[in-house]
Amino acid sequence: MNKQFLLASRPTGTPTSENFKLVEVPIPDLKEGEVLVRSLYISVDPYMRGRMNDYKSYVPPYSLNEPIAGGVVGEVIESKSSQFQTGEIVMGMYGWQTHGVVYGKDLQKINSDIAPISTALGVLGMPGLTAYFGLLDIANPQAGETVVVSGAAGAVGMIVGQIAKIKGARVIGIAGSEEKINYLKEELHFDEVINYKTTSDIKADLRNACPNGVDVYFDNVGGSISDAVLLLINQGARIPLCGQISLYNLEKVDIGPRMQPLLLINSALMQGFIVSNYMSRFHEALPQMAQWVAEGKIKYKETIVEGFENMPTAFLGLFSGENIGKQLVRVAD
Repeated sequence: MNKQFLLASRPTGTPTSENFKLVEVPIPDLKEGEVLVRSLYISVDPYMRGRMNDYKSYVPPYSLNEPIAGGVVGEVIESKSSQFQTGEIVMGMYGWQTHGVVYGKDLQKINSDIAPISTALGVLGMPGLTAYFGLLDIANPQAGETVVVSGAAGAVGMIVGQIAKIKGARVIGIAGSEEKINYLKEELHFDEVINYKTTSDIKADLRNACPNGVDVYFDNVGGSISDAVLLLINQGARIPLCGQISLYNLEKVDIGPRMQPLLLINSALMQGFIVSNYMSRFHEALPQMAQWVAEGKIKYKETIVEGFENMPTAFLGLFSGENIGKQLVRVAD
């Protein structure tokens, strides 16, 4: 039998466990070209919240009473595809279920000799690629410039900060707990880190941390934090727009300051992007990321929740800031 979490209803505001339904269904017989995969690690990601709404976006919304799609690393336990053998470790997008029946063309083999297999969903997967292309392709930070990263202790943000340090930039992180602040400063060597939950004046803290202004702002959160950072942008600033997690659960449209004048007078670039825009170039990024990880130039952290039944709990924790780095659910060893 295969356990699945379905989207039972569309959330209004912040999701709750009531929006998800756990079911068991038989595993079908394999057809030619298909592979049966046993899930080992399942990813939960902020973008999944947007797909729970029934509106047009860069990917179709989730269908009600269907399994929630997302990244999975698993083990091949049966194969009718010439591409895969029993026992191989693979990554696919079949989502929140303990087993997936997937066409071979929709799976990628994972080399466990390079790094732990879980990293295929994190630093050597979508978050790492998002950080790499968003920062280097859009922002192109230069030595001595000031780079500010919001959501800096998340799966993308902590990688952005480390790549910026590799490029010689001065890096300012924004995060929401003392544990995260300490990790970013002591382990990842961010130059300054601001706790947005405890500061009494984030604008003043940013001015103090960025005495020469902001050359690059990697925006993972949006909202009032981004409003404060954008007040400090320099001439020619670049702003990769990666995520807006502070807005995902709002029930009404958020109305904030109009930032177009700041972009205009500073000849600044703000560019939204989706990592799939760069799919044709993944082959150039992954070897470099793997090299940086092997050399210790990029460190990573994973927050792992044990047990398939805790998928919703792990997902909801993203919006209360419980994770440091990549949030995963370990389904089996």
